[in-house]
Amino acid sequence: MQIDPRGPRFAAALSSLVLAAVLITGNGVLLALQAAVFALAAIGGLRVSPYGWLYCTFVRPRLAPPTETENEDPPRFAQGVGLVFATVGALGFLSEVSWLGLLATAFALAAAFLNAAFGYCLGCEMYLLIRRAQGRPGTAA
Repeated sequence: MQIDPRGPRFAAALSSLVLAAVLITGNGVLLALQAAVFALAAIGGLRVSPYGWLYCTFVRPRLAPPTETENEDPPRFAQGVGLVFATVGALGFLSEVSWLGLLATAFALAAAFLNAAFGYCLGCEMYLLIRRAQGRPGTAA
């Protein structure tokens, strides 16, 4: 399925805000909620995630049509990577292993911010590297 590449960047911006709030507050419940957002996007697709819904409903109608589209698979994989980091971080915060929560959240924030600010998706690049290592042709992220 092809998607508007601005949608994942919008989601990354919202994720960055949530992850920054988690780093400031150490709130494991908020990070668990972000993990749920990542899970919905990774499993159900970007359009069924809350951030994807917000983008499709309120942002995209106000923008010009995208000049190009991209395959949904790499960004969905990236959401799965975010899910892993957010889950580990939430478990760290909720089990009072704060350093683990901070570290995992910081990694997730760094990746989300790179995508939001510069359009560079680390998880998408990982997806393409894995596909190439498997001998499968990659798709443009």
